[in-house]
Amino acid sequence: MKVARSPRGERTRDGQLTFLLCTVPSDSHMWNLVALQLLIEEMGHRVVNLGACTAVPLVIETSRVERPHCVVVSTVNGLGCIDGAGLITALRAEPDLAALPVVIGGKLGLRGRGDTDPTAELCRLGYDGVFPADESAEQALAGFRGFVATTLERAR
Repeated sequence: MKVARSPRGERTRDGQLTFLLCTVPSDSHMWNLVALQLLIEEMGHRVVNLGACTAVPLVIETSRVERPHCVVVSTVNGLGCIDGAGLITALRAEPDLAALPVVIGGKLGLRGRGDTDPTAELCRLGYDGVFPADESAEQALAGFRGFVATTLERAR
């Protein structure tokens, strides 16, 4: 059965954006995804939540079917810099998904404050926004809210 695809950027009648929410394949945490889903819905938008331990092929296929305005990758286990790199590389290798806005946030490294900041590397690989929660979850969420307001909602 072939699934109809809506053009990217099409909003619902009430102006909602669609967000695809996932984590990296090695991250089995769900509470962060639920919290982000509630935050995004509170902002007035639609969320497709793929759940924990999200396989990269599932993110790619769902991105094609749902045509989200943005993919949001959240990680708690610290492998965001490693598994997140693989996820964005796979998405950017797909010509029809290469321009899709993708952001990542959460615990992105394994060594805590001693880690080098992975933000520049993740942006170089293709993320449109990186929101590490190592210093402050509040700062990371504020950065994400700002990204939505200035980058996505401005494109109305």
